[in-house]
Amino acid sequence: MARVVIFAKTADIAVVHRMRINMKKIITEGTNKKTKNIDIVSTLKLVEMINNEDKYVAKAVGREKKKIAAAIDLIAEKFQKGGRLLYFGAGTSGRLGVLDASECPPTFGVDKSMVQGFIAGGDYALRNAIEGAEDSFELGAKDLLEANATQNDVVTAISASGNANYVITVLKNAKAKNIKTIAICCNKRAKMKEYADIFICPLVKEEVISGSTRMKCGTAQKMVLNLLTTGAMIKIGKTYQNYMIDVKATNEKLKNRAINIVCELANVTKEQATETLTLTNFEVKKAVVMLWFNTNLEIAEKLLKDNNGVLRKIKE
Repeated sequence: MARVVIFAKTADIAVVHRMRINMKKIITEGTNKKTKNIDIVSTLKLVEMINNEDKYVAKAVGREKKKIAAAIDLIAEKFQKGGRLLYFGAGTSGRLGVLDASECPPTFGVDKSMVQGFIAGGDYALRNAIEGAEDSFELGAKDLLEANATQNDVVTAISASGNANYVITVLKNAKAKNIKTIAICCNKRAKMKEYADIFICPLVKEEVISGSTRMKCGTAQKMVLNLLTTGAMIKIGKTYQNYMIDVKATNEKLKNRAINIVCELANVTKEQATETLTLTNFEVKKAVVMLWFNTNLEIAEKLLKDNNGVLRKIKE
């Protein structure tokens, strides 16, 4: 049998060796000793293994609570000045950012421009893997430029390892423009840390399947994003108590939710709530104010405007 002999330059071998060493230092690429036998255990045991590893995620996120709280305050501050929250990521991380951004308008009644998600490779990358997108400096620079980010905004980069060229470029260019930056990853040695004003790093340790960062890392990132947007929206008055008072009632389920919220907050019957909501085009806050003060829509709108739409200020 003929042999194929491959000659490589010493420099090339050194680069490959250095890459192997660096990969070992990245905890998201490590091997999980607890799941070594996952391919030969029973299906029930397989589920238990994955579930047990998932239990570490919430605790890891909890250890970052002070940084997350600081990030929420920063985002809320920018929102109150008319600024935006801009997410940037590649692959799973990018998809999570787009998902979180897309949930904000129906949940909190905000304009779709207020929270935006950008994924390396564009919308096509939401459903398809794009080779090399996360390694592209050019895509990072292009997406930040197209986002037209300003000092009123917060640029947030999401990455499992925190070493993707795409997100590093986004953060680096944002910092150069004096834009506040947040980095979210699961690797304390991440390169993106250098360009982040706030570095959020839940350490979920090695994945169940080595390198499959859509699992624990993805779950941790989703939890952090939930905290950031929900926390910031609460801070700017998009909830009253724990009620979703700015919900957009775009279907029957959401209309029923709006009716129930008004019933609870104004202590009225479903018939009264429905009648008042009809007058407000199913805007919960306006209906609640009308019922609280037994007033008309015009006065309710003025009260909300004078208090920046915050029900707490009107009630108290």
